[in-house]
Amino acid sequence: MSELKNFVAVDWRSGKDRIYFFFKDSNKYTRFNINDNKVPAGYPRAVAPDNWDSFHCHVKNLRFGFTTTGVAPDDQSGSDDDILWLFYTDESGPMVCKYDQDLDKVRSTCPIEQTIWAILTPYFNQIVAGTWWEMPGFKSQIFRFLLNDGNTLALNIAKNRFMREKIDEKSWPGLEPYKHRIITAAQNDRTLADSYYYIFLTGNQYIRYNIRLNQIDGGPIDVDETSWPGLLNDGL
Repeated sequence: MSELKNFVAVDWRSGKDRIYFFFKDSNKYTRFNINDNKVPAGYPRAVAPDNWDSFHCHVKNLRFGFTTTGVAPDDQSGSDDDILWLFYTDESGPMVCKYDQDLDKVRSTCPIEQTIWAILTPYFNQIVAGTWWEMPGFKSQIFRFLLNDGNTLALNIAKNRFMREKIDEKSWPGLEPYKHRIITAAQNDRTLADSYYYIFLTGNQYIRYNIRLNQIDGGPIDVDETSWPGLLNDGL
């Protein structure tokens, strides 16, 4: 059984929902189909230009990522476009790749200071996971980030304001005992149901966090062939 470490999970909303896992040490990735509840045949695969466009060369420096729908549309993307924001570093410092899921191509790569995420710059190297905190019935502009020092950020992108606080029973009920074990996390945006945030921990475990209720729904749970079929395939 493979040990999950030094990897980044991101959600994907265009078409059927899925989660992608980038394994930075081997420069490979895996696709987990949420509808099928499994990794399809042929994974993991090497990250290459034909599957991740021009972003492929930055995967080894990826820190975190998440998807939005219709947030901050520009001349190239509309109000319903699914955008995967990939946060990474290069010789210039913290960067953001805007990846258009609907076209399956990179829209832009920019220093974080030149994007709507500039306010995150002082905490960039501490962030291990982030997600769009979308609630039923409206388009939320709230994002939440988990840091590697036991703290959390809540960002209101519309007002360009954020709050930093400890991970505790007030901010993330039930998560405090695991705050120093967090590797990465990704959201399952479940239609007409509570959305889950899967928080992956050291030791091949994860926590299922209910976004709408803001509480742990289950865990820690072992990552295995029952919970994540195919994720621990050889070659990671």
